[in-house]
Amino acid sequence: MKKMLGLLLCFSICVASFPGESIAEAAPSDKVIGSPKLAVLVDGRKVKFQGGDPVSENGRVQVPLRGIGEALGAKVNFNGNMVTYTKESKEIVLTLGSKVAVVDGKNVMMDTAAKAVKGRTYVPLRFVSENLGEPVSWDQVGNWVWIGSKEVPTLEEIGIKSQEIESFKDLIDPVDGLYDGRKDAYVFSYDQLPLKIGDRVVYDIWQVKQAGNSGIRIRYSSGKSTIYYLSENVKGARVRYDVEGMRIKNADGSITLTYRVDSRKDKDLINDNNYKNFTINEVDYIAFDISFEYMYFLENPLK
Repeated sequence: MKKMLGLLLCFSICVASFPGESIAEAAPSDKVIGSPKLAVLVDGRKVKFQGGDPVSENGRVQVPLRGIGEALGAKVNFNGNMVTYTKESKEIVLTLGSKVAVVDGKNVMMDTAAKAVKGRTYVPLRFVSENLGEPVSWDQVGNWVWIGSKEVPTLEEIGIKSQEIESFKDLIDPVDGLYDGRKDAYVFSYDQLPLKIGDRVVYDIWQVKQAGNSGIRIRYSSGKSTIYYLSENVKGARVRYDVEGMRIKNADGSITLTYRVDSRKDKDLINDNNYKNFTINEVDYIAFDISFEYMYFLENPLK
């Protein structure tokens, strides 16, 4: 009995030590570097802009002229230095370099102008969206602009179908309980975020560094989640608990969790003596342990 109690105590100490790992052996003054990517969402879906990403300048977000118009269901005409958006009875005419727009036949002053950015024409996002009848709000936490509805879809609603988890078995083993008992797996990409998965929303993921050490941050609507790094070149999931001391409870009620990239637990769980050299570039999938029935695999966007 004493021997059994000793083994249980040892196991408890080992497990408890895993979540306590910090992203780095860093001093309090060591700043965490890295932030979410600026993005625009229309009705809960990211807008994919052709030819350039959104830019922020002096607190104003500007976007490539065609992508936002099409995302809002407007007809777009670009002629010379003039951009025209038409949606139902609404019409907006912008002139490149001018702060004077014509909205439904009337001149309206803007606080910024349409302009050229690296050879592409960019337009003021809020001005165009609001004058086409859509509400706009700024997400300070996510570095996002929400336009229209903020309802986030589920995997099924955007057409992601489940796959047999058997095809991922070699990536997952030998972590006990992670593979056994799961019905299926869902695979999704970064561009498909945010998504409602199980009982929460997974909003975003980005890479961070502190004192030269690497980690990732994931923003959820609520709750905590263990994640696993899966690589097609290495058998076995690399388990990661979030760093408890780096949890961020955001003003909007969401939570941002931080996870290490390398971890000494890999030496014990998957016999990797070179665990210190592990990098995020080696990860094919980031798996979320959110449900007892399914596994959720995010194709690694940080390679």
